Amino acid sequence: MELFGSSNWLYIILIGLVVGVLARLLKPGKDSMGIILTILLGIGGALLAGFVGQATGWYAEGQAAGFIASTLGAIVILLIVGMLRKKR
Repeated sequence: MELFGSSNWLYIILIGLVVGVLARLLKPGKDSMGIILTILLGIGGALLAGFVGQATGWYAEGQAAGFIASTLGAIVILLIVGMLRKKR
């Protein structure tokens, strides 16, 4: 019996946190965000990596992105946010 339906949300949140923290450590500069935004960053990085991977043919339909690709996706998101903040 699954606790959260078809997806294990606790696992998604934990992986999002790890990917988000790793991306923030690998990208130079100060990224002031709390734990919730770090988790969302990791989840967003995984979604971005999955979307790009499916568009380029690296991943099949419905296949999840890998850990390294998710981290790279999160770094790309951090770079985009950094560029948008500088324009203000």
